[in-house]
Amino acid sequence: MRLLRLFKIIFVVLRFGLDEFLLAHARTRWLLAPLNTVLFFRDTSAPRAQRLRLALENLGPIFVKFGQMLSTRRDLMPADIADELAKLQDQVPPFPSAQAVSLLETAYNKKLGEVFRSFDETPIASASVAQVHFAVLPDGREVAVKILRPGIAPIIAHDIALLDICAGLMEYWWEDGKRLKPRLVVAEFEKYLRDELDLMREASCASQLKRNFASSNLLLVPEVYWDWCTTDVMVMERMDGIPISQMDKLLAAGIDIPKLAANGVEIFYCQVFRDGFFHADMHPGNVQVAADGRYIALDFGIMGTLTDSDKNYLAQNFIAFFQRDYKRVAQVHIESGWAPADTRVDELESAIRAVCEPIFDKPLREVSFGRVLLRLFQTSRRFGIEVQPQLVLLQKTLLNIEGLGLQLDPELDLWKTAMPWLERWMKEQIGWRGFLKTLRAEAPRYATLLPQLPRLLHQRLNENPAAEIASALRELTAQHRRSNQWLMVIAVLLTAAGLLLFYFRLH
Repeated sequence: MRLLRLFKIIFVVLRFGLDEFLLAHARTRWLLAPLNTVLFFRDTSAPRAQRLRLALENLGPIFVKFGQMLSTRRDLMPADIADELAKLQDQVPPFPSAQAVSLLETAYNKKLGEVFRSFDETPIASASVAQVHFAVLPDGREVAVKILRPGIAPIIAHDIALLDICAGLMEYWWEDGKRLKPRLVVAEFEKYLRDELDLMREASCASQLKRNFASSNLLLVPEVYWDWCTTDVMVMERMDGIPISQMDKLLAAGIDIPKLAANGVEIFYCQVFRDGFFHADMHPGNVQVAADGRYIALDFGIMGTLTDSDKNYLAQNFIAFFQRDYKRVAQVHIESGWAPADTRVDELESAIRAVCEPIFDKPLREVSFGRVLLRLFQTSRRFGIEVQPQLVLLQKTLLNIEGLGLQLDPELDLWKTAMPWLERWMKEQIGWRGFLKTLRAEAPRYATLLPQLPRLLHQRLNENPAAEIASALRELTAQHRRSNQWLMVIAVLLTAAGLLLFYFRLH
């Protein structure tokens, strides 16, 4: 089976003239002309990016998903290829309803009528990994049932193995192969697909996102019904909304479109900076709008996470960027370790200014984040900046937000919409509210540690009191030279510790 699949891949590669990617190296470029003569029946007049897109569509859903992922890697892909691959649509015929029923009865070990009051055998949506049916639970709740496509795991394993072979050939023969690291890209793609194959994981992501926006008037997330979920089946609340791509229906429903666009920006920043947990597949097919104007998020197979450190550095970057403080942007890149420590701040500042300055004071319709990101990635390569893996999904999400914003309100000023929210968030992080929040989070640990301090200090002093006192005095002297303020703080702490030690000795 794998051999036949490999032959099909080779045939499609030759048919669409993709051998030019493999034979573009200086050592093999001379083979292109004779090969075109032998394969006289093929038409290679279309641009290479278009031929690549058509080839991926011809090879099937897993290759389509791979192309979709490549379209987000503008740090790796040339602009023409990334733009063309972004047009790929994950359109897959549904699998037979009888198979869906059989899979459900196997998962629940019951007849379908014992699980659901009713089940619509006609799927409402079908994709490469799963398809969705509507149903009603025994208590009358309307639900959406997501069912993993039968036999998808071995198909993915076969196609990933073949993709890895193709990537290895490209890495060896293609002129840009070593720089673009196609095998690492395939490994990253395999991780995404493996995550999508576990619907319990997707259900947990949906549940987390719903909890994060439980008190929000911006975003609705379907409730997960855990008693009906397995690794192959996910059952969640059926959402009733208007697809965000249907602008005429949104207008007819009286939705405030400019407000909707601005709310989308706020949702993005809430997910990224407040929670560090964001929906990374917010294309129009996964977004609906409720009657009250709130967004409805669907399909939680691809989620991104950020650490507190990532959030802090990103927020500093965004704020400095919005304030056109390019020197600070450069400094943050170096402080975070994203840029090499020996990078000259003034040179990096100048390069960033050249990319970013032309896009300010313009509405969204006049700004292409795709092109801006491409130029930033080119600058990154020049200065040896490695694109952080955790930020790749964030870039993909930002491009999705751009697309939604352009569709809803081309006059939206992304900078003015985002800046107040970011400034407010930063004040909450570094001001007294942030201090109290951190104190509350650390309180359980402090409550355990503080009562032990006198005992630990007593044990330490008993080990070698003279040496400890001498060491403390030397430290105090050094601190005094550096800062009288720090001397005062340390003196107070030592005095308090001494009083506590004296108290415990008396008792």
